This record gives sequence, C-alpha cells and structure tokens, in this order.
Amino acid sequence: MKDEILSRIQKKFPLVAKPFEVIANELGMSEDEVLSILQEEKHNGIIRQTSAIFDTKRLGYKSSLVAFKVAQDKIDDAVKIINSHPGISHNYERNHDFNIWFTLGVAPDSTLGLDKTVEILAKLTQADDFIMLPTLKLFKINVKLNTTGKDEKKEKVKKVVHTEIEMTPLHNAIVRTAQYDIEMISEPFKKIIDDLNIDYDKFFSILKELQAAGIMRRFASILNHRKAGFNANAMVVWDVDEGEKGEAIGEIAAAFSAVSHCYLRPKYPNWQFNLFTMVHGKTKEETNGIIAEMAQEIDSKTHMPLYSSREFKKIRIEYFTPAIKAWEEQYSKQGK
Repeated sequence: MKDEILSRIQKKFPLVAKPFEVIANELGMSEDEVLSILQEEKHNGIIRQTSAIFDTKRLGYKSSLVAFKVAQDKIDDAVKIINSHPGISHNYERNHDFNIWFTLGVAPDSTLGLDKTVEILAKLTQADDFIMLPTLKLFKINVKLNTTGKDEKKEKVKKVVHTEIEMTPLHNAIVRTAQYDIEMISEPFKKIIDDLNIDYDKFFSILKELQAAGIMRRFASILNHRKAGFNANAMVVWDVDEGEKGEAIGEIAAAFSAVSHCYLRPKYPNWQFNLFTMVHGKTKEETNGIIAEMAQEIDSKTHMPLYSSREFKKIRIEYFTPAIKAWEEQYSKQGK
C-alpha cells in the first residue's frame, strides 16, 4: 500500500480538513495506518515536501534556467556563492562544458533584476561563460514519479485557461503560509487557519481560487527522486525547429508520463538546443530507453541527455520574504 499512498499524494492531495482520512477511505485503510506510513517515509527522506506549489511568474517573480561554465577547481567555491542567493531553487552539476545548472527567481521588487543578478553571480564565481535560458513556452511541469509501476507511458496534458483574480491581503497571507511543508498529522492545515483566524471553508476556497488563476499549480507531495528509487534523471535537450512546428513537437514530448518538465527555451550561437525535457527513470538503462522512444517521435536535428552528477541544492523558493532583498543589499556593489 505504501506505493499507492505515495502515488496518491503526488497527484491530487485532498484539500479537506482531514486529507489522510480521505486517502485511507479510498484505499480501505485506517487514517492511523496511512499517517504511520507517511511519517516513516518523511523520516526516511523519501517525501521531500508537501505543500502548495506556486507559479513563480504568476506571483510576479522573474525567473530563468541558467548554465555556467566553471573551471573544475573553482566549482566548490562557485556553488557556495550561487546557493547563497535565496532565489536559487535547483542547482546541479551536469555532464557538459556548461557544467553548473541552476534556476533563479527574483522578487517583483528586486532592485537588481534577473540579468544583473546573473552577471553578479558570474563575476563572483569567476565563470568562464554563461547562458540564460528563460521559458519561451511551457508545455508541462508536473513531477509525479511512477511509484506503483502502473502509470501509462503517455498521458494527456491539459491546456488550462486561467481566470483572473484580485489578490487581497488574505490571498497573499495564504500564499506565504501554504508554501511551507505541512506535518503528517490528522489536521495538517489547522495551524494555518488558526494563525490566519479563518475557517476551513475560506482557506480551501482561496486555494481553489489561486489554482484556477494559475497562481497555485497544485497542492501535492514532492518525493526525493533518488531516495524513492529514481536514480537516473536526465535533462534531455533537443534541437528542434522554432515557431509552430517546435510547439507541436513540444506537445508530443510533454505527453510522455516519464517527462515531468517540458519547455521551449532560446538558442544561442554557443548553444543549439531549445526543447528541454526532464526524464525520470529508476536506472540509466530505463531512462535511456524512454529517451530512445521519445526520439522516434520527436523531429529533432539532434538531442543530448545531460545527467546530473551532483545535486547542490533543491528547495522551494520562499516567496515574499526579505531574504532576496538582504542578498541584493550585500552584493549589489559587485555589479558596479
């Protein structure tokens, strides 16, 4: 039952006062049994975080994937500098001349902005070169590891039309609180509603408003890939045509269930790849097999899997905190 529970909490976490009771009823178990399994998986580090997953751009943040080319003897110091920025959520070493890959987000009120922040980080780390790879087209972002082995190879990726809402102080307060990991207890949301002095109905209705507006992508658990047995995760980059044909190819790639992220990004004279897909497998052989199947359907000039050799950072950005402002005040002089 453990694998079924892990699959369930990744896909659609029940937004009710007692979510684990709902899961228990679905699986013919007791709430205590479900909680015991989840508490153990949390303790073992298999469950990384259970929280609202927000869309950085819909919250007004500017973000980009960035690749640095750093000399081998400078990597350790460079990583410490890069990871010091609170807007760095992911940071990996990958098997390429551009060897340090990270995602960076800066707040709406950033004084430096995205480009200047990257320039400062490049200067501080003594990077030999760098490229910025912002999202031009998002096809899919949905991390759901196939813990049961029963998921279909293909899935339908829904096109979502977002509603517009007015963000009130309460909406912002819920974003600030719902971004953090919940406890594996019977009523995990009770502390939030008590602190905000609202009831469950109000809390869940605002979460649903945020989701309809695309500000909250979903509420779900994210697993630690490697500890969950998915030890071969590749960022596969493809050289595809731009324009409408590229968008059609992106939709084909996104339909593979093993693909958690799929984007179109810009090309450069020193970087020919523009379609990015994150592919997850338990072994390198399995992942390479999935990539080979994808290559049969994707019309690309060439492609390349970039496996991560080291994970330096993998967290969620903390939204609307003073941390980024403090970092900018400390390092802003480096950009002059």
